[in-house]
Amino acid sequence: MSETQAGAPTERAVRVMVVDDHPMWRDAVARDLAAAGHDVVATAGDGPEAVRRAKAARPDVLVLDLNLPGLPGVAVCKELAGENPALRVLVLSASGEHADVLEAVKSGATGYLLKSASTQELVDAVRRTAAGEPVFTPGLAGLVLGEYRRLAADPAPAAPDEPKAPRLTDRETEVLRLVAKGLSYKQIAERLVISHRTVQNHVQNTLGKLQLHNRVELVRYAIERGLDDA
Repeated sequence: MSETQAGAPTERAVRVMVVDDHPMWRDAVARDLAAAGHDVVATAGDGPEAVRRAKAARPDVLVLDLNLPGLPGVAVCKELAGENPALRVLVLSASGEHADVLEAVKSGATGYLLKSASTQELVDAVRRTAAGEPVFTPGLAGLVLGEYRRLAADPAPAAPDEPKAPRLTDRETEVLRLVAKGLSYKQIAERLVISHRTVQNHVQNTLGKLQLHNRVELVRYAIERGLDDA
């Protein structure tokens, strides 16, 4: 967090890396994000290059196409997200196929945006992704939640020596329940009459207690326990 000359706090620029095999599209996305105030730290045109440059540049958000030469986007996502849980991956793809969306999320993507999105939608999606919010093109979020509910209907049996789940506070549980219902941090803050930052703190504390990496995993955890229907 930095401050303006007048002393008012301003948000730190999001460090972004753009990966796409089409040079004109890649350059245009990078240019639009930079013009909006994001810090574009690297770009890449194929899978192996994306992995190398992302490890060196360590962006906050990876804007990633799925159809890449050398290494598929989902493999790039899986390797980088698995190695660095703090990395947020926003898929930007021409494909709206359900299988592609679900595979991307299972590989660690935080959000999924179609290339038909406007520049403002992309800029906003990068900002929200950096804050840990799952961002999806309308219609795709319901698909992901529906898949999680299907998986939760037949959960794997717990191992005999599996430790008990950490105890959450009443407020953390309340925030978790609203997250599972698909509310944004702003909507949760308004519902509970608390600040946006307080909501973020509760979510981060809950992620730490449950040893989860992002809000998508948190939603699945809540749905598996029926909190979205509470």
